[in-house]
Amino acid sequence: MPKLKTHKGAQKRFRYTGSGKIKRSQANASHILTKKSRKRKRSLKQSNIVVKEEFKRIKALLPYS
Repeated sequence: MPKLKTHKGAQKRFRYTGSGKIKRSQANASHILTKKSRKRKRSLKQSNIVVKEEFKRIKALLPYS
């Protein structure tokens, strides 16, 4: 069986935590920031954990992580 290829787009967007969960960054944080409140922009800096419904799909894109 051949080696699986890592999905490079997913590799740039997702990271595994030490406990095996997948970390992701927030959307809507890169442009059109003038109309967003300070509080909202601050919260967009935080990273989140991928929900369990998406975990299996993303894990398939990152076979060797």
